[in-house]
Amino acid sequence: MDSVDLQVLRSAADWVKAGRRVVMATVIRTWGSAPRPIGALTAIRDDGHVVGSVSGGCIEDDMILQVRSGELVKDKPATTKYGVSAEEAKRFGLPCGGTLELVLEPLTRDSGLDELLARVERHELVARRLDMKTGRVMLAPAKSTDLLAFDGATLTTVHGPRWRLLIIGAGQLSTFLAQMAQGLDYQVTICDPREEYAEGWDIKGVELKRGMPDDVVIEMSLDGHSAVVTLTHDPKLDDMALLEALKSPAFYVGAIGSRKNNEARRQRLAGFDLSQAEIARLHGPVGLKIGSKTPPEIAVAILAEMTAIRNGVRVPGFAEPEKAVVAGCTT
Repeated sequence: MDSVDLQVLRSAADWVKAGRRVVMATVIRTWGSAPRPIGALTAIRDDGHVVGSVSGGCIEDDMILQVRSGELVKDKPATTKYGVSAEEAKRFGLPCGGTLELVLEPLTRDSGLDELLARVERHELVARRLDMKTGRVMLAPAKSTDLLAFDGATLTTVHGPRWRLLIIGAGQLSTFLAQMAQGLDYQVTICDPREEYAEGWDIKGVELKRGMPDDVVIEMSLDGHSAVVTLTHDPKLDDMALLEALKSPAFYVGAIGSRKNNEARRQRLAGFDLSQAEIARLHGPVGLKIGSKTPPEIAVAILAEMTAIRNGVRVPGFAEPEKAVVAGCTT
């Protein structure tokens, strides 16, 4: 499952190769209650076909009309704002006070989309620099901490998996979690040394590692853009990963299992070289309490909790208590 940005870039690249006129819009600034975040993309074809979103749809409708008439942008990139006044905000369906500033870029075969997509498919993190005066594009390596930047002369956007997810176990739940996580821009790695599970694993774009979980965690050099979720129900495998992951800077470390099993897990971890503060970082049972029962529902609960934490949001009305039963899992 591709992320929204990848869907936009792939469609835009295909349209350009087919000889169509295409304009790509990137959100570069927001004020107030803007509907989409900085970096959001949309591409509009000359016949009005659109992929991606920079608003709830009303802004896209206005841009579609301008693209069809050839009035939006000509040969060079430009900037535009929507929702500056209360009247415009109402007209374009923006929330009260919401304002968006966009860079509008007419795409060509020299826009570097094919090379950008090739690098992203190799799991590279890429900075794409657009010269606003000439329309020229340059690609360069990026870091996970790099963000969109615009100084009026150059627009720099970052593409590729800035977030990493290591899943311990190659079972059915892992399949759903891996596929959904890819849609959220995670570079997903599966670790499972068990032959009977690893041999049947075949998810496009997900790397499978057959080493022992603790070795894989160390090898990956986890950082603050990394998450680890253990899903085997086997303490010999899950605990090995947790012993290293909880000492790492990973922003999220979770383990599946019931309240009772996670209490026993914490007691086991306390017998090793982990501090109480490190053990307290464990999200176990894993995921938000949303009544999940099936594997895809549990995957949704896990990713919801990960998303809230990575965005610095607390969800007290839905989050599991510290030692509560993971939704749908009682073993």
